[in-house]
Amino acid sequence: MSINNHDIRPLCLSGRGVTKVFGIGDKKTVAVDHVDFDFREGELVSIVGESGSGKTTLAKMLLGLISVTEGEIFYQGKPRDIRSRKKKKEYWKNIQAIFQDPFSSFNVFTKIDTVLLDCIHMRGGKHLPKEKKVEMMAEACSFVNLKYEEMTNKYPFELSGGQMQRLMIARIFLLKPKILLADEPTSMIDACSRATILDMLMNLRNEIGMTIIFITHDIGLAYYISDSVYIMEKGKIVESGTADEVILNSKADYTKRLISDVPKIYEEWDLSTV
Repeated sequence: MSINNHDIRPLCLSGRGVTKVFGIGDKKTVAVDHVDFDFREGELVSIVGESGSGKTTLAKMLLGLISVTEGEIFYQGKPRDIRSRKKKKEYWKNIQAIFQDPFSSFNVFTKIDTVLLDCIHMRGGKHLPKEKKVEMMAEACSFVNLKYEEMTNKYPFELSGGQMQRLMIARIFLLKPKILLADEPTSMIDACSRATILDMLMNLRNEIGMTIIFITHDIGLAYYISDSVYIMEKGKIVESGTADEVILNSKADYTKRLISDVPKIYEEWDLSTV
């Protein structure tokens, strides 16, 4: 795989032969099948595939939420060690996620102030003066176009889906992880809000040099935002490289089919297959 001018950036997360098998015997399912990848610091990577391609399972392994059956994940060039609770917590300071469904990401009985304060404490700000913490929370809300005074003392269920998505990014703004895993983070919101959310993530990347790994089925979006693209089909990575290499000069039939499925405004749409 070639990442051209990105090759000079240090690796932050990579994998060799990473495999996940669920079940045993006849009930065995290989969800991720011996995949290799190299994600570099400050890079925006997209992992693209249809439902059931294994991309979300791979994301969960990258986060350390599920174990790797075979192969190895490397973090900052060394084999990742998250065997103890302490090491896992340390790892999670540097890798965070935002998910497709913001409502499942928050405890509905935890006030928003507590959610944001937990982020400040996680970054070592537990003993800061109260005024400083409020200032940091207000700044994080402002970054995602929310007003802190309208959020304070509210519960997550009192917010709209769009506000929840923004709150997830406000959390990331406070946590400042080295790596952000975004699993279809804009799929539940309208096109206008989607563009805003993507903009915020790009700003965050530019501001703190964060690596963003996008998990998506939208190959058009992947081409638009990514430095590198990985195409997953049935648990395998069938193609990878720079966005231009993969999308403009596709070699795999699966990639070509994904591209042909994207409706083109200037072409007559073929609805016979729908």
